[in-house]
Amino acid sequence: MGPDSSWMFDFSGTVLPIFLAVMIGIIAVSAGRGLLQWSRNNSSPMLTIPARIVSKRSEVQHQQLQEEGGSSRTSTTYYLTFEVDNGTRVEFKVEGNEYGMSAEGDRGMLSYQGTRYYGFQRHPHYSSAEQL
Repeated sequence: MGPDSSWMFDFSGTVLPIFLAVMIGIIAVSAGRGLLQWSRNNSSPMLTIPARIVSKRSEVQHQQLQEEGGSSRTSTTYYLTFEVDNGTRVEFKVEGNEYGMSAEGDRGMLSYQGTRYYGFQRHPHYSSAEQL
C-alpha cells in the first residue's frame, strides 16, 4: 500500500458521492413508481358497480420519539375489502369515520378509478323486526 491508496477511504471523495447517488436513485425510483400509478389511475375508467363489504381491517403504527422526552405517536390506517358481482375482491384505504359506519355484509354501489377509492353508497337493509 503506497501513499496513493488513502484516496479509497477519503470520505468526501468516495463515500459521500456514492451515498448521494444511491439516495438520488431511491428518490427517482420512488417518484417514478408514484407517477406510473397516477398515470394508470387516470387512464382507468371511473366505475360505480354493485359490491358488498367482505372484510374490514386496520393497521396501527406506533412511533417512539426519542428527541421529545420519550413521547410517542400512534396512527391507524383503515381498509375495507369489497367483493364485486363477478367474485373479484378489491381493497381500499378509507377514512376512520367511513370504516366505523361500515359492516361486513353491507351491500351497495362502490365507486373507484384504478386504485383510487371514491366511496361506497350503502343500500338500506332492514331486519325482520323493523319491517313489522
